This record gives sequence, structure tokens and C-alpha cells, in this order.
Amino acid sequence: MLELFSSGLLSLWMDMAGLQIKPLNALEALSWQTNPSLVLAPDPNPVGAKTVGQYLQGLRTSKLITDNLLQSQGIWMQSGPILMANHQGTTPLPAASLTKIATSLVAFKTFGPQHQFETLVGATGTIKNGVLQGDLVIKGNGDPMFVWEEAITLGNSLNKMGIKRVTGNLVITGNFAMNFQRNPLLAGQLLKQALNSASWNRNVIFQYSRMAKGTPKPKVVIGGTVKLETQPNAQKTLLLRHRSLPMKRLIREMNVFSNNDIAEMLAQAVGGATVVQSQAAQLAGVPASEIQLINGSGLGVDNRISPRAASAMFMTLQREAQAYNLNIGDLFPTAGVDRRGTLMYGNRQIPNATVIKTGTLNNVSALAGVIPTRDRGLVWFAIINRGYKVSAFRKQQDKLLQNLLKKLKVAPVIPAAITPNSQMKALPKLGAISRNEIKPLQK
Repeated sequence: MLELFSSGLLSLWMDMAGLQIKPLNALEALSWQTNPSLVLAPDPNPVGAKTVGQYLQGLRTSKLITDNLLQSQGIWMQSGPILMANHQGTTPLPAASLTKIATSLVAFKTFGPQHQFETLVGATGTIKNGVLQGDLVIKGNGDPMFVWEEAITLGNSLNKMGIKRVTGNLVITGNFAMNFQRNPLLAGQLLKQALNSASWNRNVIFQYSRMAKGTPKPKVVIGGTVKLETQPNAQKTLLLRHRSLPMKRLIREMNVFSNNDIAEMLAQAVGGATVVQSQAAQLAGVPASEIQLINGSGLGVDNRISPRAASAMFMTLQREAQAYNLNIGDLFPTAGVDRRGTLMYGNRQIPNATVIKTGTLNNVSALAGVIPTRDRGLVWFAIINRGYKVSAFRKQQDKLLQNLLKKLKVAPVIPAAITPNSQMKALPKLGAISRNEIKPLQK
């Protein structure tokens, strides 16, 4: 491995070994980040290895695992080019929702942070006296967060155009989902309900109550049924374009709540699980064998990722995000900052300012991310546990990070490199009228 070190990198490594500089910004400074998992130096101070050794011994002592299951536990821990701990770190293991790190990376790289999916709304007939004489046609293009609020605002835009009733059907084409219902026929039925406030149930009324005060209640009554068409009517007139939340927000919401439907739709948008698998490995610079996926969400034990690959993908996402003045904290939840989603489940005790992604199946508990420390700067880690005592594994994972932080000390300030931007910490603006572009009707 020594041939991989340039003299400059070796000098930097020596400085770090003597604690003369802290690798807080090593991610930005080192060219090795283009292939982080393959250019590593041994740790001159084995604090990480000792802490992980104690963690594994604790799992055995508490009978969470037997000796036979020891090889089913995977851990990788690194700071800059320093490998701090490695237990089965290059072995692909069932990673549950750590899969969403791969989906996030490939979607971010493919589309960029500002990309918005467009849902097109058209009509097959003329509009007269508030009545559309024909069908209302919805062409979906993969928006994974078209929810009640978005549909309500779409209905208000149609009312603004003068449409209050449709004599024909609500026709669904393309890749349309609503409220995370990916069956387009069922999604269309939800949309039909949302467009007409007279048909709202408690769920819609509750979501409406959370919208901006004074938001109108739409009234678009559709006389026909919901139908699917594989080939939309070429004679339809475009009425409006509805744009989704930007990609950076879609990725963040997916990871905060570990939403499987968003993950599957983003994976589909880039070409499917096979594309996510190959591109994630290439971007992160890890062997293709260390990322094995059958979907983009992590459902099922056949999604396998090595702890090294999970950490490498996290670091790669940090580099990609920085090119847009973003960081990993804008795309994943941060302990002590985000008080919703997976960080609220299971009474987690993850140290503040740690950016994380969780993963859970019936027999898998996983945690990956980055923790800021005083003595080692940013420490990137991935922990994958196999066994059925998921809640107990979570507590031990949190304890591992707490023990590591005791030895490396709390960073005096949260590094700007992983601090979420203020706009990303705010809740998403669902139902924003500004994302509806009304097309002028031809006379």
C-alpha cells in the first residue's frame, strides 16, 4: 500500500500521527478522497481499535452475539487517511437502509441538488363557464413527494384557471405516485379526492390544517372515473406544470424518515438498483463486490454493503455536496438538530452533531455516518449488526460512539464542514404555489 502515498500525503500523515494538525478538513485537502477506501495509513494511536474491541467483547458478554455470529458483525472507522478500526469492514453484509446512502449518492450525482420532477396537467377538451368538456390528464414523471398538500395547491391552481368541473375522466399516465402510493390507479383516486374539498376525509383535513393560513379549499369535481393510459392523448392541451421539491430536499426527507417509497422512486429515476449499485461503487472507489443491491431502499437481506463501502459513499457524498456549497448534514439527519424521523425512534443516544443514517430489518441493525471529535476531527464510521435483538444493538451502537467521543473528546465547535445550512434545517414547504406554472390558454 505504501506505493499509493505521495510524499505530500506521507508528510500530512506524519503530522497527523504527531497530532500537530487535526484532520478536521482532511476531506477537502486530500486527493485520496477520490478513492478513500484504498489509500489508508495504520493508526499510530489505536484508540479506535481498542474501543471497537471493547464493543465487540461487550456484545459477547451481554450475549447479544455468540462467537459464531462474531463474523456477522461489521465495523469500519476512519479519520482522513487513517484507518482507526476494521472488523469485517470489507465484507458485504445485509445493510438495510444504509442502502439509501447509495441511492442518495447516485441520485445527487445524476440530477444535482436543484433538479425538480415535473408533473404535467393537461386537458382533452375546451373550458367553458368553469367546465372542462373532456378529460383531465395527469402525466407523472417520478415526483416521490407528491402528497396531499401538493394536490390541494394543484386544485387551487386549476380553480384559478377557471376549472371547477370536469365532465370526463381523470386520466393518469407516466410514473405518477401520491402519498407514497406508487400504484398509479390508486394514486389517481387519491388525487381525485384531494381536488374536491367536499370529498375530503380526516386525513386530508388534517394535512390542510397544517398549510398556510388562508389557503383556499379547491373544488374540482370530476364527473368520470380514474383511468390509466399508457399512451396519452396527443391532442391534449397543457394546462400547468407542477414541480417537485428540489432533489436536495427529496434526499433529505428520504433519509430523515428512511422512507422506502422515496428511495425506490429515486432509484427508478436513475435506472434501477443495478445502476445504483454500479455507479455507487465507482463513485466511492470501492470494489464492485462490496455493494450488492436488489432495490434502492434496503428492504430485504439481499441488499448487502460492506462497512467500508458505506463510509466511502458518505465521504463521496460530502465531496459532491461541497461542490454546491452543501454538505452531508444537508442530506442526512443530525443528532441534536433533527427532532423528527428515525432519530426520534427507539430513544437513541447518539452524540450531538453526529450525522447519521440508520438501517433496520428484523435481524439487522445498522448505523453509519460521521462524528466530529476534538483529537481526530471528522471520524467516519459504519456499524452493521446481525441478530434479532435490534433495540439492544441500537443501544450498544450509541454506547460505542459515546465511548469513542470520551477518548477523543468533544469538538469545541461543530465543524462548518458538516453543519446543516439553515434553509435545510427548516421543514419543507409542501404545497408551495410557486412550484405550479400555469400555462396561458390559447384563445
